Amino acid sequence: MKNAVISVHDLVKKFGSFVANDHLSFEVYEGEIFGFLGANGAGKTTALRILSGLSAPTSGKVLVAGFDAARDPEKIKKNIGYMCQKFSLYNDLTVRENIMLYGGIYGMRKALIRERCEELLERLRFMEYGNRLISDLPLGLRQKLAFSVAVLHEPRIVFLDEPTGGVDPITRRQFWEMIYETAARGITIFVTTHYMDEAEYCDRISIMNEGRIVALDTPDGLKNKYRVDSVEEVFVKIVRSGKISV
Repeated sequence: MKNAVISVHDLVKKFGSFVANDHLSFEVYEGEIFGFLGANGAGKTTALRILSGLSAPTSGKVLVAGFDAARDPEKIKKNIGYMCQKFSLYNDLTVRENIMLYGGIYGMRKALIRERCEELLERLRFMEYGNRLISDLPLGLRQKLAFSVAVLHEPRIVFLDEPTGGVDPITRRQFWEMIYETAARGITIFVTTHYMDEAEYCDRISIMNEGRIVALDTPDGLKNKYRVDSVEEVFVKIVRSGKISV
């Protein structure tokens, strides 16, 4: 059995009297593609911030890459990659400048950054874009580059927060091919998404509502449990059961 690289037990996060995460417990394994689903306000972003070392839990035990989220958030940050839809690259820097900048942030040696930069540009067929500003690139190319930069330092885990929002279906599929290739190298993918069809691509998915996990299984396991043909239909059935507020 693969090792757990994320282990969450009874995670609670409160903001005053408001409970954003209500006793979450789950594990994510090495090389797994784990989908984190839920409507806006379900508690996904709060949990993601805790897992990525940006926020401390109110109570509970959270281990990420072997480090405690409450005690060692800086060590967590060095062992993960992070990409979000809204902000991942600097628009007023070139493609190469962004790669060099993030390589430095991740603590990589300059010689290694330069080497990885050229490898990355060749692999993505981006050589002609190396000296172009990020703002001049189409959204789909920006998203592919942002993901590649997030795993430039070969982290144990990469967190993807709504990574394919706004891109066309063909680019979304290409993006997921990159995710598969990365997971095959043993890097764990933790992805939040609003697209129910993308949940089908994950090894396992969890569905959150009002700070709690209301379902967690493989896509096929959930479809069999609810006797439906798609994850979207699973979501609808859970809504109708009253487990999810709409």
